[in-house]
Parts: sequence; C-alpha cells; structure tokens
Amino acid sequence: MAEAKKKCGTTKRFGARYGTRVRDRLAVIEALYKGKSHKCPYCNYQSVKRKAAGIWECNKCCSTYTSRAYTAGKASSIFEKEAIEEEKEVEQ
Repeated sequence: MAEAKKKCGTTKRFGARYGTRVRDRLAVIEALYKGKSHKCPYCNYQSVKRKAAGIWECNKCCSTYTSRAYTAGKASSIFEKEAIEEEKEVEQ
C-alpha cells in the first residue's frame, strides 16, 4: 500500500481538499509572508509584519509602508531601470 503524503505546515487545515499542488504552492507563499526575514527600510530591524496585501508595519518604529504583496522587498528592477532611463532623457 502506498504511503500517504505528509501534510505540510499551515495547509494541513485544508485536509484532502483542493489538491496537493495548490496546497504546496500556498505553503510556499505563506512561508514567505509569515516569516521573520523582512527588514524595515527605515530602522533596518527585522520586526516587520504584514497587515494586508502590500501593506507592512514595523513593530519597532511603528512605520507603515507599502511594498510587494508577499515580501517586504524593493520594487521590481524593471521599474527602476525605466525611471533611470527617463531621467537621462530629461537631462539631455
């Protein structure tokens, strides 16, 4: 008889519903935004918590700011490159 796959982390609340692939993807996303590896851009302290999708709050300095939905990282480098190119065009 085949062994059952071990239920992982926070997705065990779904039981056998929704399929393993969906539950595995959700487990990865929840590990990203519930983890403690997010640094505050103002005080560089690792105490940032997610309030809502894209809204983050630092527990130390009480600053609230927006960022990505699941990680409190910087904006995409594509937008930064476009902004730099626009500044160069304006200067010339």
